[in-house]
Amino acid sequence: MFKSRGDIVYKCTVRLLEDTEILECEFHPSYKGKYLLEHVCQQLNLTETDYFGLRYVDAGSQRHWLHMAKLILKQVKDASPILFSFRVKFYPPNPLLLKEDVTRFQIYLQLKRDLLHGRLYCTANEAAMLGALIIQIELGDYDPNIHVGNYVSEMRLLLRQTDTIEARIQELHREPVAGTPEGGGGAGGGGVQGMSTQEAERTFLKIACQLDTYGVDPHPVKDHRGNQLYLGINHSGILTFQGSRKTNHFKWSEVHKINFEGRMFIVHLNYPEKKHTVGFKCPSGAACRHVWCCAIEQMLFFTLSSSSEASVYSGGGLFSWGTKFRYVGRTEREILQRDGLLAPRDEQEESAGAGKRKANSVPATPSTPMTGDFVVAGYSSLPRSTHSAPLEAGAGVGAGAEACNGGCLLSGPAVDIALACCDPLRPVLEEPKPQLPCAAPEYSLRDSFEHSSTESGATCPAAPPPADWGRLPPALQPPPRPFSLLRAFVPSFLFVWLSLALLALLVFETDIALFKSLKHKPEFIALRRHYYAPLKEYLRRKMVELF
Repeated sequence: MFKSRGDIVYKCTVRLLEDTEILECEFHPSYKGKYLLEHVCQQLNLTETDYFGLRYVDAGSQRHWLHMAKLILKQVKDASPILFSFRVKFYPPNPLLLKEDVTRFQIYLQLKRDLLHGRLYCTANEAAMLGALIIQIELGDYDPNIHVGNYVSEMRLLLRQTDTIEARIQELHREPVAGTPEGGGGAGGGGVQGMSTQEAERTFLKIACQLDTYGVDPHPVKDHRGNQLYLGINHSGILTFQGSRKTNHFKWSEVHKINFEGRMFIVHLNYPEKKHTVGFKCPSGAACRHVWCCAIEQMLFFTLSSSSEASVYSGGGLFSWGTKFRYVGRTEREILQRDGLLAPRDEQEESAGAGKRKANSVPATPSTPMTGDFVVAGYSSLPRSTHSAPLEAGAGVGAGAEACNGGCLLSGPAVDIALACCDPLRPVLEEPKPQLPCAAPEYSLRDSFEHSSTESGATCPAAPPPADWGRLPPALQPPPRPFSLLRAFVPSFLFVWLSLALLALLVFETDIALFKSLKHKPEFIALRRHYYAPLKEYLRRKMVELF
């Protein structure tokens, strides 16, 4: 695939999920991002390629996902050397539904990285169990003749790997699986001894995908008070974290519009009572655009029923261009249909209800059906609104974001994303999340998000969420929009000149009786002879040359 078709061939390096593994690739200037991703997936024997992507960093240290429909060279033209990282881009809500073992293994490798770098935040006991499962996968069953001393310390598993955590990991590695004869039918068991590699991998995925920060790549932002927050985007919606505490969760069913203006990332929310608009200030305009692109892609992948010609517009202002983002590739809905993971009844309901629902209905929940031996905790089992119309997006220019110190509530026009959503799926019973013992103090909740980590939802004791969970606090009320002289003057200036041009056309080119007396005035005769006629002749010549 990557043989030269001419004299110019570019070389690039692709880092895989194992840091020690890299691929050296070549590409022609005419190759698009899709070809490089397909080549990498082919080398890894991956067929479920839609969940993965290639990430790179530009000259300004801003991260980007390689766009599949754009030329590779145009996207990395300033990079030297050209370096990509192969990563999971869309974390499936239930990785156990993936068809291929090799795909699940790559998801496992990504989550293992997330755990090491602090992005997959969890309690001490969850961390110990995940660490023990990694040891079981990579070293196999505990053998006292081989596994001597503190062998866990030789492996980097966690961001904060304390002696207490390592001791607990070794203990779990030695203990038999609960329910086995060695484990005493569950009494005194609960370890990983006796698990096969596949069983340990599936258990790891089962625990990891129930954590709050599963699939979250945190983006640093500031709120309206200038406080440091981290914004996370995954299959369930948009989450905010302050330190190690989850402060808000805006579900895709609540998100009506997403846009950005300069450094402001803006989310428009629809609640049953009223609408809210909340903004977050990013470190730079490039970082804000990256957050917007990530949010749009995640939203469309997990809510669209079809990806055909899905385009979204946003951004821009009075003196700046807006941004167009075109979604390419399959959506989760299309992947599940292709793999036969949707029941025939669901498809019949979709076709029956396609003509009954409005095309501007917002997406509800991700389309993955929770079937099989595992159900993601916290998934809504309510029926979902459906329609079969393709995505529509109107270009819009947001306003009112120029005077915020941090994230602030905004009002004004913004791009309206009319999303095609999946059809109602069968309600499912939610499996309760396994409760592990309370976190040990050695692995207590962190005060900051320096390493892209956050608190897991499985704290101890488990407290029910407040009634207004996911809603904006009353203090975040839309402030009055400040008056801008520039925004008021420029439209007025343009309107006056357009009005004068229209008046000149009516006077000089029509025979309206109202303007006959004006035409014979000396001032209008001089204006026509010295300005209007030469300008008209100049434009006529240009039009003739052009056509």
